[in-house]
Amino acid sequence: MTQDGRVVRGDQTRQRILDRAMAIASQDGLEGLSIGRLATDLGVSKSGLFAHFGSKEELQIAVIRAAEEVFTREVVKPALRTAPGLPRLVELCGGWLDYSERRVFPGGCFFYAAGAEFDSRPGRIRDLLAQARRDWLRLYEQTIRDAQQLGQLDADVEPAQLAFEFDALATAANSAALLLDDTSAYQRSRAGIRTRLRALATRPEEVP
Repeated sequence: MTQDGRVVRGDQTRQRILDRAMAIASQDGLEGLSIGRLATDLGVSKSGLFAHFGSKEELQIAVIRAAEEVFTREVVKPALRTAPGLPRLVELCGGWLDYSERRVFPGGCFFYAAGAEFDSRPGRIRDLLAQARRDWLRLYEQTIRDAQQLGQLDADVEPAQLAFEFDALATAANSAALLLDDTSAYQRSRAGIRTRLRALATRPEEVP
């Protein structure tokens, strides 16, 4: 029982570290993470942090994976509970914007910030971030294909192109809201996505 209790406390401590690290990284970047800073912020020892992660790079990797879990919980899983096709596509688009606007991470979209930081820096961190982005775009594309197969979207539209457009509208809103303090950017993005979907939907009235 004592050993089980230690495991539980260890897991709780690790999660506290990751929660704080994700918040820091979303604002100051993954390079803004340090064992010393986290130890001070959380009131734990540096040696305790090293015991959990071992190095700064391993900490960064753990933070990216934890952020993926948050994104899946906040955006992907709610969409997958929606009917396939157009309803799911609408939910994916809206869920991403809600996730950024609600500041699930204080710095907006974690992956937008981290991607900009590492997009030209080869290595394990960039590879993980690139894979996360590819997975997201593939989900978008597959959802668009599903909507086409169900007869809900124009069959001639290229899924990769439409996924790119929706992703661009969403990330533009995230950027404008953060850099320009333009909270209306989210509504502009929603309007742009809605207009595009209604132009392509076989039953435009079904696009909310």
